[in-house]
Amino acid sequence: MLWLRPLTMLRLLALLTLCETVRTGLFVSALPVSGPGLGLSAAVIGVMAGAHYLADALAKGPGGLLVQRWGLGAALLPGPLLGLLALLLARFWPHPASGVLACAAWGLGYAALWPGVMSASQALAVPGRTARALTVSNLSVAPAILTGALIVGPLMRTHPDATWNALLAAQLLAAGLALSLVRLRLSSPAAPPGTPVSAWRDWQRVAALLPAAFVQTLAPALLTTVLYPLLDRLNLSLRDLLLPGTLALTTFGLSVWLIGRRADRGHPRRALLPGLLLLAVTFALAAVPGMTALLLPLGALVGLGYGAFITGWNGLVARTLPEGQQAAAWGTVMAVEALGYAIGPVLGGAAWQLAGVTGVFSLGAAVFLSALLYDLARHRSRRAAMTGPA
Repeated sequence: MLWLRPLTMLRLLALLTLCETVRTGLFVSALPVSGPGLGLSAAVIGVMAGAHYLADALAKGPGGLLVQRWGLGAALLPGPLLGLLALLLARFWPHPASGVLACAAWGLGYAALWPGVMSASQALAVPGRTARALTVSNLSVAPAILTGALIVGPLMRTHPDATWNALLAAQLLAAGLALSLVRLRLSSPAAPPGTPVSAWRDWQRVAALLPAAFVQTLAPALLTTVLYPLLDRLNLSLRDLLLPGTLALTTFGLSVWLIGRRADRGHPRRALLPGLLLLAVTFALAAVPGMTALLLPLGALVGLGYGAFITGWNGLVARTLPEGQQAAAWGTVMAVEALGYAIGPVLGGAAWQLAGVTGVFSLGAAVFLSALLYDLARHRSRRAAMTGPA
């Protein structure tokens, strides 16, 4: 029934939002604030978080495969249940060994969530709006992550018991939502009669996306560990970024809506390529000495660039993934994206040590430019192969 489709998607997004709120709140805020009182050192907390995120990243491909084999609802259930177990252990029976093992198991169970939600978003999207639907699903967790990072921490300092209870209640609600979706399966569209089936060719096309998937998450991750040192070097505070940030959010929304229509109605590359070019230009301008005078233009450019890029990227992935194997393919692409997020801080720290602000932003500009050139070269080689002799 068509009216059930938005309700199903809303439940999936609610599940994803709750899970991300609890995960971010636990690893970014709750454990760092209350861990010493629970007998968990900073090193142990770091290993717990690292084990979770590494297991999640490495298991995303198999997690997407489980979505296809078990059904979406059944594959999503282990994550919230294992998360509830990890939360209970951290709160009531904290121990380094059990904490690390529980967080790693939680990461393995969590791995099916993102590929499952993205494949559901693609399957349930209104025809002609797939790229924008995927972008909305991508961005739906932003308030959850901000809540976990910026609200849970201060509350944990002033009302620790109530905050722990709130995290447990949110995770319990996530488990209930997952149970309500346990019978959900996504129907795979049937290929038109006479269409040749080539699994090797389909997965070759997915493999061609992986370098771009790695690079496009690597660039923003360069700033992960050097953001506050960078602001100190530039004599800027978070308050100084409020107006440019508001402008960036405004232009981002306009970009997703207006340029995203081009990705849906035409070809996603019509949004992807301008987005990559704008981001490369933005990072290049930020590398110039005296960039603090350009905060407002940089805010506008980064919003336009990211809006166009994310919408175009989601549309391109959706068009490339093989029919009937979207969840496994989403998992593979997102696993490579996770590796970009993991390696970005390492390279960003090295660039900061070598060349400071200029080094970090110049490397970011080079990364976005390389992604743009890679896409152009890949598209040119495909056109040459299509027009060449049989």
